[in-house]
Amino acid sequence: MAEPGAARDDEAVSKFVERFAAQLVEAGMQRMPARVFAALLSSDSGTLTSAELGEQLRISPAAVSGAVRYLAQQHMVSREREPGSRRERYRVHSNQWYEALTNREAVLKGWERALREGVDSLGGGSPAGRRLAETLAFFEFVDGEVAAMMDRWRVHRERHFGDG
Repeated sequence: MAEPGAARDDEAVSKFVERFAAQLVEAGMQRMPARVFAALLSSDSGTLTSAELGEQLRISPAAVSGAVRYLAQQHMVSREREPGSRRERYRVHSNQWYEALTNREAVLKGWERALREGVDSLGGGSPAGRRLAETLAFFEFVDGEVAAMMDRWRVHRERHFGDG
């Protein structure tokens, strides 16, 4: 890891961005948001403008805009107005993974509600009803485990990285 203030190897950073973005794409993220996210994550400040992202990634302003819109909806980046300017900066936060996982809770709760309705509609004794009931139990279990894991993460993060 480079010391603060050390010169960055732009080629090495670019290779990291593309490799990490490829991993995110493999996990299901769209390609352009993955590249923008990796670029923001690897910037020292954690913030870049649309122009900086476009230049670094060699993509159009429209591609940056679409990627940032997606990432903001996923709670992975935020938009900030530069003081005294109409220009926006895009920021990745140190707790972006925590926020992204925590915000999935609403999705899980929606699935749980839908599955409960399905079990009620199909009857818990039918083969389909039992399958839905097992799926519901799985998501309820995951929901509880994620909540407990996030609590443990907060303690771990504080111990290892402080309040930042």
